[in-house]
Amino acid sequence: MTMSRRTEKLGSTIRQELAEMIMREINDPRLTGLPSITRVKVSPDLSIADVYVTIMGTQGQQNAALNALRHSAGMMRTKLTKVLSLRQAPYLKFHIDEQLKKELAVMSLLDKVAEENARIDRERAAAEAGEGEPSEPQEEPQETDQEDHQEDQDR
Repeated sequence: MTMSRRTEKLGSTIRQELAEMIMREINDPRLTGLPSITRVKVSPDLSIADVYVTIMGTQGQQNAALNALRHSAGMMRTKLTKVLSLRQAPYLKFHIDEQLKKELAVMSLLDKVAEENARIDRERAAAEAGEGEPSEPQEEPQETDQEDHQEDQDR
């Protein structure tokens, strides 16, 4: 579902306004780990704004902060209506941004793959330079050996 220019602009404005409110106006002891709003998706009919947040801390602290935000949603919606000069601001639904967690996990895996590839390249270079066998026995799947052999023939 693509967002229209209007809903995108409204989402961006809501994101900025909510960030200000969270910092300045919500004095809830459950709000630890300074919640950060990563994105706001407004429904096409402008009735609902899904607010995605990241919150530092343990799972318990994250849940407590999320509940604090949900508890303050009505007050924030009322203020948004005034600030944005809307007849009625969208209902605010707060969610932990799982997409960001997934992106960080993928980045971490890519780093591990790069390190492993660099290690394998160093061992191959050492073996080709006649320094003997690689330090660890290599257990690679058959396909990889054939691909390597094909690469050697292509050179």
